[in-house]
Amino acid sequence: MTKANPRPGDLDPGTARTVLDASDIARVLTRVAHEIVERAKGADDVVLLGIPTRGVALARRLAERLEDIEDIKIPVGALDITMYRDDLRLRPARALERTEIPPAGIDGRLVVLVDDVLFSGRTIRAALDALNDIGRPRAVQLAVLVDRGHRELPIRADYVGKNLPTSQREKVQVLLEEYDGRDAVLLGTRGGTSGPPGDAAKVPPAATPEAK
Repeated sequence: MTKANPRPGDLDPGTARTVLDASDIARVLTRVAHEIVERAKGADDVVLLGIPTRGVALARRLAERLEDIEDIKIPVGALDITMYRDDLRLRPARALERTEIPPAGIDGRLVVLVDDVLFSGRTIRAALDALNDIGRPRAVQLAVLVDRGHRELPIRADYVGKNLPTSQREKVQVLLEEYDGRDAVLLGTRGGTSGPPGDAAKVPPAATPEAK
């Protein structure tokens, strides 16, 4: 897959450093899958819902690993939270993503929300609101590839690929093969391109905090 053109807010190449490479991400996802199985004492009622964009690809990869471990089919879908965000009036209009709920639904199931980076916690708050309009799971857990801190709400992940201490001025950028042509997690400062950050741009501009 050819790498997409740089997104607004991509890292300044002069500051970017790799904190997770493709092999690291693969190991992290395998570990998280085992942690889910151990904590849930199996995966019979587990449903994975990825938060677009990159959370969806991560959820699908986690489902594959859970299926390898448990030898059962794991329902996986996507949960768009666009209309549930608390910053709709502060940010430019954005296209709606698809919400895809597995045919059996989520009622009475263990739903694991999957996202790439946990930052302020506002995206996860929106995801919980969206989930409430869809069904009533027996429990909800959160799996993230990177937790970069700086929480603004009392939300924490149940499964974390990597805890990455960052400053407010730094940005975490997640690249995945499905969208970017390679797997990596980069840390650096935002490049000079102006405009709203992409899905993986988790660092806030000085005046308008990113609500991830």
